[in-house]
Amino acid sequence: MYRQENKRNIRKTAFSIDMINIVIGLVIVLLAAVSFFNPEDHMLLLPVIFLLGAVLNLINGVYGFSRSQRDMKKKVGAIVQCTGGILLLGIFALSSFSIWWG
Repeated sequence: MYRQENKRNIRKTAFSIDMINIVIGLVIVLLAAVSFFNPEDHMLLLPVIFLLGAVLNLINGVYGFSRSQRDMKKKVGAIVQCTGGILLLGIFALSSFSIWWG
């Protein structure tokens, strides 16, 4: 019985992660399209796009790391994804500093 409850929690968590990916992905695409058509007026959206991309990578990396118990290939992939998220956080910080205070 305990094992079934654990599987249900995994399914709920996987569904939540999928929904977060879909929503954040759609928001990123919409913001990128808006900022592409008129870059001068919507320059402030670029740091937001980088921040959302970082959040998306970090969520997927942490979830992947927590799901890979002994599989080193999956752990390395999750670490690479977290590293990409941290890199995007750095780009967010640089772009927000240069746009908002530059």
